[in-house]
Amino acid sequence: MMQSVLRKNEMKQSLFQITENTKLTENVMRMRLKGDTSAITAPGQFINIKLDGLFLRRPISVCDCEGDTVTIIYKIVGKGTEQMSKMQSGTLDILTGLGNGYDLSKSGEKPLLIGGGVGVPPMYLLAKKLREEGKEVSIILGFNTQNEVFYEEEFKALGCKVYVTTVDGSYGTKGFVTSLFDSIEYSYTYSCGPEPMLKAVHKASATSGQYSFEERMGCGFGACVGCSCKTVTGYIRICKEGPVLEKEDILW
Repeated sequence: MMQSVLRKNEMKQSLFQITENTKLTENVMRMRLKGDTSAITAPGQFINIKLDGLFLRRPISVCDCEGDTVTIIYKIVGKGTEQMSKMQSGTLDILTGLGNGYDLSKSGEKPLLIGGGVGVPPMYLLAKKLREEGKEVSIILGFNTQNEVFYEEEFKALGCKVYVTTVDGSYGTKGFVTSLFDSIEYSYTYSCGPEPMLKAVHKASATSGQYSFEERMGCGFGACVGCSCKTVTGYIRICKEGPVLEKEDILW
């Protein structure tokens, strides 16, 4: 069970310098930050960003972490991310080392990664780590339409077999991410995306897997219990014992 392998990392609060903030699509941005990344120990973890004038921090999944640089990709959906999108320099107060992240030890030789929309970013660091271990990685990137597609080439550069689906058929394979399952050989699944997608992956996948849930969070480190959800072993906090759960633990 995923809960049994929690967690040796510790939360840190640090100042990070913005070194890049560029647009990938009409409403998706990539930000690179320089600072103390030592608490980021596993793909699938997230950071929590303090923004001036806003009470709650904004949780954003880690896309990549290399040396003292962490990369995040975020969608402009509200006041906080709109504010972030306008920042070209300066420092941010950030909590790192949040969330349990993915367990790579269960992947087998041919892991299948599935990312939907803004669930794509954490798949990048996961794919990178799996490729470093010599795994044959396939990834399905799911979007609604062609102008939402991002990071296809970046995954190809890692040596992954990349498949893209769009709901309207304007790019790649028409349909949902699960429409490709029967045509791909895989040993295990890792996924992140909206809950309807995760539920469909859970039902359609032929193997065990790990699922990263997107949940509204208050504190981001387990104190407020605002993101609790029920599993087969009882209630857990998505920000603390999650956001990654194993397939066998999930109750829909």
